[in-house]
Amino acid sequence: MDLIYNIQKSIQDNYDGNAFCISNTYYTYKDFAQIISNIRLVIQTSVKSSEINVGLITNDDIHTYASIIALWMEGKAYVPIHPDFPASRNAMVIKQADISTILDSSVDMIFSEYNTILTKQCKISEINLNPNPISEDDLGYIFFTSGTTGTPKGVPITFGNLSSFIDAFWKLDYTIDNTDRCLQMFELTFDLSVVSYLAPILKGACVYTIPKDEIKYSYIFELMEDYNLTFALMVPSILHYLRPYFDEIDCPAMKYSLFCGEALPLDVTEEWSACVPNATIANVYGPTECTIFCTDYTYKRGEHNKTHNGVLTIGKDMQNTLTIIVDEENNEVIHGQSGELCLSGEQLTPGYWKNEEKNKETFFYKEYNGKNIRFYRTGDLCTVDKEGDILYLGRVDFQAKVQGFRVELSEIEFHAKTALNKINVVAIAFTNSIHNTEIGLVVESPIFETKELLEDLKTKLPQYMIPTQIKFAENFPLNTNGKIDRKKLKELFS
Repeated sequence: MDLIYNIQKSIQDNYDGNAFCISNTYYTYKDFAQIISNIRLVIQTSVKSSEINVGLITNDDIHTYASIIALWMEGKAYVPIHPDFPASRNAMVIKQADISTILDSSVDMIFSEYNTILTKQCKISEINLNPNPISEDDLGYIFFTSGTTGTPKGVPITFGNLSSFIDAFWKLDYTIDNTDRCLQMFELTFDLSVVSYLAPILKGACVYTIPKDEIKYSYIFELMEDYNLTFALMVPSILHYLRPYFDEIDCPAMKYSLFCGEALPLDVTEEWSACVPNATIANVYGPTECTIFCTDYTYKRGEHNKTHNGVLTIGKDMQNTLTIIVDEENNEVIHGQSGELCLSGEQLTPGYWKNEEKNKETFFYKEYNGKNIRFYRTGDLCTVDKEGDILYLGRVDFQAKVQGFRVELSEIEFHAKTALNKINVVAIAFTNSIHNTEIGLVVESPIFETKELLEDLKTKLPQYMIPTQIKFAENFPLNTNGKIDRKKLKELFS
């Protein structure tokens, strides 16, 4: 498996360079190699060869990142376990993934009932970065995402999937080298973390992480300026938090500023572009099931950018991915019509972990260009234009039917933000006491009189799309992945 050999080579070629900056402490690639080797030796002696999936407590420290590489070099998969998630949820993940062993860099063991390896206590060993034989079908990780039934569902990603992603990523022509300084803002339970540490490691660059006890957006601001970061992948929600400070942010060193995980509004992108005057700004898209991201669109400075309801297009499929948009009978729609975005290709997961029911619901086979191809339903409502650019319209499940009419919540958000001079808003569909669907609007602002806003919306939207309730939040709550927590906002209307 070339990917693992490439990791080995990059670490060895960059021994004297910095691999990580964690809480203002630097660790060289030689430090990294030593810790990887220490952990590997304990894995070899304490973990059965039949154990494939190993739990990993997601701390923000060098031992946690070294554990990932150590497991990969042993041909094993990591399953991230967030120590602050509810114990019952973690127990479900551990049981579903058949985990017997957990790697933990904490001072005190978090899960005493399992075979726990305390990675900070591993003895110093001889440096050994020679990987075991690994096939494309071997698993690299399993990420557990929230399930509609309340039981987390596991998304396994193979080394073949991951290699295909990395190949496609480099084809986007992001020229990272060992002089670059790269942001890693994500919890290790979120798949955007993978490219945020893996791409820099493969090029001998330095990874800058966010300590868990810091306010994420303000720490990102400090890292960018204090360390002249050159590469950053972020979720768009972070921009809404940084927006009040845009006048102060000046990051000429930034070469690449990527966004993923949520719809990216054009207005905030235009403002952000002044903060990173020399950066290529890109909107990338992809679900966990298709290995991190699989489409991309480069923002054009000072030119027309394609949008729908103020949201930037997600562009075209990357190498190794095939995208189609289908109706409810899985027939491809024509240009300009909306439907559900479906994905196929080398990055596509083998299927949900031990969940045949969900696999049957989410994956399907379709005749395409004379071949029977397996596709994944994203749940994203999209349309494609004649140039092949995909426009994101909203979630299929962010739609609502109000009085029999189909409503796109993103359309309400667009007009409300415009009326409020770009103040951030979220539209929520909720069920009232008589089981009818109503539209609620949450505004990220101190309370103000809403009569003018409603009057403005009535000039833009049909009556059934006008919010019946408006709530206020000083700051939108974010989930552990840094996205706006819509579930918490929905509770405001219960």
